[in-house]
Amino acid sequence: MVNVKGGTRPPWVGLGAAVWVQIASGNAYTFPLYSHSLKTVLGFNQRQLTMLGVANDIGENVGLVPGIVSNKLAPWVVLLIGGLACFFGYGVLWLAVSETVTSIPYWLLWIALCIGTNSSAWLTTAVLVTNMRNFPVNRGTVAGILKGYGGLSGAVFTEIYSVLLRNSSSELLLFLAIGVPVLCFIMMYFIRPCTPASGDDSAEHGHFLFAQIASFVLGLYLLSTTILDDMLNLSPLISNTIVAIMVILIMAPLAIPIKMTLYPSRPSRSETLDNKAGSSESLIQGEGNAEKTEPLLTPVSSAINQESFYDDDGNESEVAMLLAEGEGAIKRKRRPRRGDDFTFTEAIVKADFWLLFFVYFVGVGSGVTVLNNLAQIGSAQGLPDTTILLSLFSFGNFLGRLGGGVVSEYFVRLKTLPRTVWMTVTQTIMIITYLLFSSAIKGTLYPATALLGICYGVQFSVMIPTVSELFGLRNFGLFFNFMSLGNPLGALLFSGLLAGYIYDNEAAKQHSLHLSDSTVACLGPNCFRLTFYVLATICGIGVMVSIVLTRRIKPVYQMLYAGGSFRLPQSTNQ
Repeated sequence: MVNVKGGTRPPWVGLGAAVWVQIASGNAYTFPLYSHSLKTVLGFNQRQLTMLGVANDIGENVGLVPGIVSNKLAPWVVLLIGGLACFFGYGVLWLAVSETVTSIPYWLLWIALCIGTNSSAWLTTAVLVTNMRNFPVNRGTVAGILKGYGGLSGAVFTEIYSVLLRNSSSELLLFLAIGVPVLCFIMMYFIRPCTPASGDDSAEHGHFLFAQIASFVLGLYLLSTTILDDMLNLSPLISNTIVAIMVILIMAPLAIPIKMTLYPSRPSRSETLDNKAGSSESLIQGEGNAEKTEPLLTPVSSAINQESFYDDDGNESEVAMLLAEGEGAIKRKRRPRRGDDFTFTEAIVKADFWLLFFVYFVGVGSGVTVLNNLAQIGSAQGLPDTTILLSLFSFGNFLGRLGGGVVSEYFVRLKTLPRTVWMTVTQTIMIITYLLFSSAIKGTLYPATALLGICYGVQFSVMIPTVSELFGLRNFGLFFNFMSLGNPLGALLFSGLLAGYIYDNEAAKQHSLHLSDSTVACLGPNCFRLTFYVLATICGIGVMVSIVLTRRIKPVYQMLYAGGSFRLPQSTNQ
């Protein structure tokens, strides 16, 4: 641990650096930008391409190994491994697409894509675990900011792809293979654990608000410049200026630690008096009779002590056991309650763990199916250029991640409303968007894509703090990465096995070909209509399960956020 004096400069420096790494970790979102080159240059059909999309999602989300080692290795080591994975994975893809090396087998490309996108899991784990622990009382806000910037990464890479790289897939892959690792190596020094922010600093709310506004301005800028570049033929000078401004906006969160360094905050007079009063009371209690003082109980520990007197049937059979423990006759390890720090084996036997996993799987698994097939969905509905579609989805994804963190944090403190309520709401909206996609009504493609991106983003910013609140921060890296398996699992079932098969089957019908020979494009709403019907049905099931989960965990939030402020459980403080 880095010991810091009263200021919290290291946490904010780390958060500013984490923004850059989080954007780099979105390299998996670039798959729609070069997927067409994989299909044309290497001669893949749609099913082969969607299976590569599955590899993309498996690599991005299978982070059990980084989740396990995040408690054993320093963050810079985790970042180093992520950078190397990016270099080797995307390096092989660049060799294939640029035709520098010909006849690379399909299975090797599949593995290379898994390795390259697995860098995302390493980078995300490093920054999320470190910053969630550095800001333990503002988990929802921090998760929303970081995942929000991660959601913007698709638009950032699209800007680089269309403006600097002039829509060259091979140059994009080369940029990913070299540029992302270099960025990680630079940021390794700044992302480190330090003294956690207590949340008592009155300026902290303003700092978080500034970071949120800066990210929103960046997102709006990226969307508008992408559309402008698509409509107008911009000169190289203007294009380079656009990218330079983008870089400056990404650097905006670093203004917070700079401001704190130049203008350090001083405690107000009331805060000073409170601290002195608190110190005096501590001295008086220490000098008094120790047997008359009782330990202060957090809402969680208080509820635990009350609940421990009752078994599952509500009987007081545990009272004798507790008395025996208090007298030292026996010793027994208490099983953790929701809100404590769980081990992995303790968590996976809990119903709430699997309910949360299923709800998250439905939300992101169905959403990523649309993302992986976005280019083909646009082409099937007669859209010549799908770049704007990706930008709209990315911007919506960003708004959902940032807004999900902000809104859930506000209502959990105001009404102790479980965060999973917002998963219920957004998955209900997703049902409507899938029906809009299936209808293929003119003028609905763009708004449906943006709306789906918002709902998709909310799933991330809600799941992350929820899993930490239910099962603790000690093994948060492992829990978060296990939940993230819902993304590739959904991609495999809904995108690889369902959407790819239906698309190729319809294309074969249109061109009177055998399914195995279909390498042509499918046109019309029937290419994905059945897929969207299935996704809408799955989301309907997800809504019902989410309602059950929300009702189950409501008492946990009433304990954690009693009085409108978060209280760390005793196990977290130890």
